[in-house]
Amino acid sequence: MSDNVLRVGIGGPVGTGKTSLTEALVPIFIAAGRTPGVITNDIYTQEDARHVRRELAGVLDPERVVGVETGACPHTAVRDDPTMNLAAGEEMLERFPAVDTLIYESGGDNLTLTFSPSLADVFVFVLDTSNGEKMPRKGGPGITDSDILVINKVDIAKYVRTDLGVMERDANAVRKGKPVILTNSLDGTGVHELFDSIMANWNASRAESVA
Repeated sequence: MSDNVLRVGIGGPVGTGKTSLTEALVPIFIAAGRTPGVITNDIYTQEDARHVRRELAGVLDPERVVGVETGACPHTAVRDDPTMNLAAGEEMLERFPAVDTLIYESGGDNLTLTFSPSLADVFVFVLDTSNGEKMPRKGGPGITDSDILVINKVDIAKYVRTDLGVMERDANAVRKGKPVILTNSLDGTGVHELFDSIMANWNASRAESVA
């Protein structure tokens, strides 16, 4: 991978708010002077890509949003054989040489989803409070091994009988010091913190590769 292009993989179960989180991150990357492109993954539809284009109209060039139809399990397209996503990313960079940030949003799946290191420099796994406070205790590589774990939709915790303090505590326990960030992607709560964590993780990994 080019040292000059940051590749972020965003995955997590269905309905946790991955697309909304992507849409909240893009303006922050732009404000920080970066030039993002977005690549969404769905099995048989372009719906997520259309949603991103619509929500970011006037913020992000719609041509810099690409939908990949995987036709198979999301694991295959982002972990086992990321060929389609790699090709979509390379095509994006060829068409738009100024792009220095690629955000790959995986189709929704379960706790075992991870991103191939050949595809993503920083892996963000997203839960939400409606998953229940027990979810972090279930573990799985998405929860324990991701570079950053996000607990999204903090605003609805009280309505879904989730003790946010317990959920955060247990997430920190199973992740052994790796970042856990609480967000509400609709009002921006925690999203700047997530951006800072992504950049810190990427810069640390690049420093390690040089050392």
